[in-house]
Amino acid sequence: MTVRAGREFLAIPGPTTMPDEVLRAMHRPAIDIYSKQMADLTESLISDLSKLFATKGKSYIYIANGHGAWEAVLSNVLSRGDKLLVLESGRFAVGWGNAAALMGAEVEVLRGDWRRAVRPHEVEERLRRDKEHKIKAVVVVQVDTASGVQNDIEAIGKAIKASGHPALYMVDTVASLGCMPFEMDKWGIDVAMSGSQKGLMTPPGLGFVAANDRALEAHKKANMSTPYWSWSEREGTENYRKYAGTAPVHLLFALRQAIDLLHEEGLQNAFRRHSLLGEAARRAVAVWSEGQVLGFNVLENSERSNTVTTVTVGNGHDPAVLQRYCKDKCGVVLGTGIGELSGQAFRIAHMGHVNAPMLLGTLGVIEVGLNALKIPHGKGGLEAAVSYLGEQVEA
Repeated sequence: MTVRAGREFLAIPGPTTMPDEVLRAMHRPAIDIYSKQMADLTESLISDLSKLFATKGKSYIYIANGHGAWEAVLSNVLSRGDKLLVLESGRFAVGWGNAAALMGAEVEVLRGDWRRAVRPHEVEERLRRDKEHKIKAVVVVQVDTASGVQNDIEAIGKAIKASGHPALYMVDTVASLGCMPFEMDKWGIDVAMSGSQKGLMTPPGLGFVAANDRALEAHKKANMSTPYWSWSEREGTENYRKYAGTAPVHLLFALRQAIDLLHEEGLQNAFRRHSLLGEAARRAVAVWSEGQVLGFNVLENSERSNTVTTVTVGNGHDPAVLQRYCKDKCGVVLGTGIGELSGQAFRIAHMGHVNAPMLLGTLGVIEVGLNALKIPHGKGGLEAAVSYLGEQVEA
């Protein structure tokens, strides 16, 4: 016996559930990739991506996922043997560093903790000790979708500046772009990257990179560059060169529609929506945690992200059992714990195409599962989320 019907709802941190308008945008014939229509579409998307990154620098579109965008960043600004400083706060900055090591960079990880954000003063202290400026770039994620941490990108940028170190500052916004404030130029970021499948509500397969003048200058001397990833190869009057070949036409149709939806809502309103829904999820988890089984992976509330909440499961309970119940009986797919949290946590995504009914439905299903499986938990988590939204969303 189940209570599910229709398609599953994805409460996972990518690929997220897409708006019907985005799905419909792809259901049309391709266009001539050499046409003015194609050139205009490309120009409009690159312009809007720069606005999303909040930069006057250059933006690039790659037929790739976020891991591909990582390589695009690294290969364009580093030479083999260059040293990279990775700021750990979960899985993904370290993953970016692993990619750099495979590409020929020397990688140092500034050890952090999966349960807290990067500490800016630790970054400043490490850079001050690098008297010879061997570190060429610093990489960090704004949100780590494994740990659920949200890093203070502005504060880290200030710490790098205070150190007087010339290293490039490079930020992964895969789980944050379009969902929360990001100010590339204002915060002193040299390179930023992202992907299409989360806050930008588009199928996986597009990677985005933005670079300022410092990064473009570093590119001139970088020897990791390859024809596909190279920024230089993507210049020129021919539109196809911006994609290093045939454009991903239908994904671009989808992205255009998704960004139009963000424009229609208003970016600040989208940020507010994510903030409200993130806190509503946290209110529910806080109540459930009173049962001494569920808990927050990230210890400080201020460091928990507005796009994904990582919930730990202890006292001998297996999170996979709850996940299977929610999926098989109710049609809600929760994110699994990954990396150090494999088998110890589940994740609730509240990013991109998500609203109050979607989130409250997800929280309600989790609560149904906790009751059905007799997993100890504080009662009234869903009610806490409802009460919070009722207080915050004006009539």
